[in-house]
Amino acid sequence: MGKQSEQSRIVVPEWLDELPADDPRAIRSRKELRWINALMGNERWILAQLAKYPAATAQGVLELGAGEGRLSRKIHERFPQCRVCGADLLERPSQLPQGIDWRSGDLTTQAPSRDFGVLVANLFLHHFTDDSLAWFAAWLPHVSLVILNEPLRRGSSHFWGRLLRPWLQEVTRRDMHVSIDAGFLPGELPRLWTAPLADWDIEEKESWPGAYRSVWRRK
Repeated sequence: MGKQSEQSRIVVPEWLDELPADDPRAIRSRKELRWINALMGNERWILAQLAKYPAATAQGVLELGAGEGRLSRKIHERFPQCRVCGADLLERPSQLPQGIDWRSGDLTTQAPSRDFGVLVANLFLHHFTDDSLAWFAAWLPHVSLVILNEPLRRGSSHFWGRLLRPWLQEVTRRDMHVSIDAGFLPGELPRLWTAPLADWDIEEKESWPGAYRSVWRRK
């Protein structure tokens, strides 16, 4: 893995997605991913962007691929007056505060039933091939701001990932590089939805140590 990192995307299933939730390897891998997420500052960056656009945030935040609900919980804690909704294929996490809404189901076949100010996706879109990401365009008319954080498909990302290997077990070691090879470079995501994005201003950047970050604002 890694030789293709700056060429075409390679999307293959990650081991963590195929393990039972109570498998000890899955439990440890989720813990390691939370540590890596914190090391990269992904959630801190997303919270900072929400604070930067208070008008949009006040209209509500919808998180796609919310998983265990950790980011939705942090958004709710940071912006307690903001309506927060987590959306995922999984059922509502049992420990999620009641003040957070939850939507379960296949996000690729259903758009939101109401509008929000902000759509957030953290390490979610890279699970889909370019062709299968067509569904995302249907969510755009329901928000005025989009905040995306995904793996950066660079050889340098693999380098930093290899430095972490001694502290990670096999599932995380393997999935980390799979995620990078499925990640994005600046310009790739906007090209997938050229027509729907004509009314949006898009900012993209590469962030150490391996994140692709993008903010889309409706004109």
